Amino acid sequence: MKNHVNRVVLVGTGFVGSSYAFAMVNQGVTEELVLVDLNKEKSEGDAMDLNHGMAFAPSQTKIWFGSYADCKDADLVVLCAGANQKPGETRLDLVEKNARIFKSIVDEIMASGFDGIFLVATNPVDILTYAVWKYSGLPKERVIGSGTILDTARFRFLLGDYFKVDTRNVHAYIIGEHGDTELPVWSHADIGGKPIAKMMKDQEHYKHDDLEEIFTNVRDAAYHIIQRKGATYYGIAMGLVRLTKAILQDENSILTVSAHLSGEYGHEDIYIGVPAIVNRNGIREIVELSLDEDEQKKFDHSVEVLRKVMEPVIKG
Repeated sequence: MKNHVNRVVLVGTGFVGSSYAFAMVNQGVTEELVLVDLNKEKSEGDAMDLNHGMAFAPSQTKIWFGSYADCKDADLVVLCAGANQKPGETRLDLVEKNARIFKSIVDEIMASGFDGIFLVATNPVDILTYAVWKYSGLPKERVIGSGTILDTARFRFLLGDYFKVDTRNVHAYIIGEHGDTELPVWSHADIGGKPIAKMMKDQEHYKHDDLEEIFTNVRDAAYHIIQRKGATYYGIAMGLVRLTKAILQDENSILTVSAHLSGEYGHEDIYIGVPAIVNRNGIREIVELSLDEDEQKKFDHSVEVLRKVMEPVIKG
């Protein structure tokens, strides 16, 4: 007989947060979902609206507008609060203002007695995940960033579209910063077990320039979406739900999250997007891929860019 009830606390019910809550209810991932936001009326309205759709949900979810005190019994706290990326702004431009916001939020959450897992979605996600780890004092495996989970999903979608194969049968990773210095791991990309490099050789109508264009469209996708609709939220919300399921259901799934490196890929004391095994305890272990020389060089550059931006704000 099951005694434990899964509780997820969502902090920040803006575009990303409310989309995450909607996707959570539609997929029936948790028994309790608590919404926390400075804008009390908006979050109360979200809770009411979601509850009114419960008759159509796959399973029952108890949803309410709450406070940081509700984090005490939470299994997972998902952080979607903070300033949004504006047109012409990079994710790294957000670091200083969002680091200040996060300090006060994490302090209040930890004061509640919270002892679960943090999942960070706010940009710049790699730096803010590091900040949450430092502010909270929790073990590094229990502080996870959304990392390049969305970039990887975009990559798989565009590759599937190009090769006319179901996205779910494409196995390829984007690693590094969730931002302008991210990189594709072409050396480990395959479709149904067949390396993409071999597919390119076997079929003359596939062009290497097309693959470069696919990656460019992945890397710059957020800028194109922001230009058209002001913000990105559906894709990342679904990625966060996927991560939530992997955690609550103890899946041991491999997902490209922002994880703390302790020597993996030749780097230490940095949070960055890499494949990792995720389960009920958070990050079980990092999957260290054998990168080729060019990929390792690009990954090193991504680490250094993050470190340079992070140190004066988080470590200073």
